[in-house]
Amino acid sequence: MVNVALFVRLEAKPGKEKEVERFLVSGLAIVAEEPATTAWFAIRLGPSTFGIFDAFPNEAGREAHLSGKVAAALMAKATELFAEPPSIEKVDVLAAKLPG
Repeated sequence: MVNVALFVRLEAKPGKEKEVERFLVSGLAIVAEEPATTAWFAIRLGPSTFGIFDAFPNEAGREAHLSGKVAAALMAKATELFAEPPSIEKVDVLAAKLPG
């Protein structure tokens, strides 16, 4: 069961779209090591707009993710890849269907 999530909106700097895409794809291997990250999606919302949606069973899992390797890598690359700082929203999951 997941109860909490994060939605992160990312706007690539002009010409950095492919780099952002590669960066997000590479994050999957790191997130796979996080037992409390129940679901993780790297998404493209438009030509230069990307996002991350990830879900957790509880606040402790979400906080562990926020202080983990992917979040650190995201912040380390922020000025290089993104036109503005990542927008990180903490959200509550009202309903979910996950593989069993």
